[in-house]
Amino acid sequence: MGKSGGAHIVWDWNGTLFHDNEAVIGATNAAFAEIGLAPITLERYRELYTVPVPKFYERLMGRLPTEAEWAVMDVLFHRYYAEHSGGCSLTSGVAELLGRWGESGHSQSILSMYEHAELVPLVRGFGIEPHFVRVEGRIGPSGGSKAEHMVRHLKALAEVDPGRTVVIGDASDDALAARHVGALAVLYTGGSHSRTSLEEVGVPVVDSLAEAVETAERMVA
Repeated sequence: MGKSGGAHIVWDWNGTLFHDNEAVIGATNAAFAEIGLAPITLERYRELYTVPVPKFYERLMGRLPTEAEWAVMDVLFHRYYAEHSGGCSLTSGVAELLGRWGESGHSQSILSMYEHAELVPLVRGFGIEPHFVRVEGRIGPSGGSKAEHMVRHLKALAEVDPGRTVVIGDASDDALAARHVGALAVLYTGGSHSRTSLEEVGVPVVDSLAEAVETAERMVA
C-alpha cells in the first residue's frame, strides 16, 4: 500500500471499526453497580460521554472523581469490558472499505486509546492488520485526550502529509486530535457520542463508515 502522493486515513478503533457499544454499556453498568451509581441506557451514555473520561463521571456524579475513585472506576470498567467485548465484531462492511481504500493507492492506520497490548492481537485476530501501515494503541494511563498521541502517531508516519490525512472516529476527541495536528476529520454516529454532540465540533458527521470514507475522499481530492 503506497503512501507517496496518496491520502491517509487514521481510524479510531472502539465504536468505529470495532462495534462494541453493547460491551461498553454492559461494562459501564457493571462497574457502576460496584460503586453505587445507577445504571444508564446506551442513549443516555451517548448523550453524556466525553473525553477526558473523568469528565464523563463528573456529569454523572455532579463532581469530578478523586484520583483514587477514578483508579477504581477505570480498573472496574476494563475488567468488565474484557468480559463483554468477546462477543463483539467489526462494524458491518469494514473489511471491504479498508480494501477499497488501499486499492486506491492510499494508506491507513489505527490510533486508539484502547491499550496497545490488547489492541494489536484483536486487530490481528480479525484478519485486517495487513491493511494498515501502523496499528497503535494507548501506552500509559487511560482517561486522557488523543491529541498528543496523534502527534506521535503522525510523526512515526514520516511520509504522511497531515493536510491530506483524515481522522475517522466516533468521538469529539477524534476531531480535536485531528485539528491539533492540522489534519481533517469525519465523525461517525454509530459509537459513543450522540449526533447532537458530534455536530457541535464543526466537522462532517455521518451515519455509516461507507459515507465516512466517501466524505474523506472528497475532502482530500
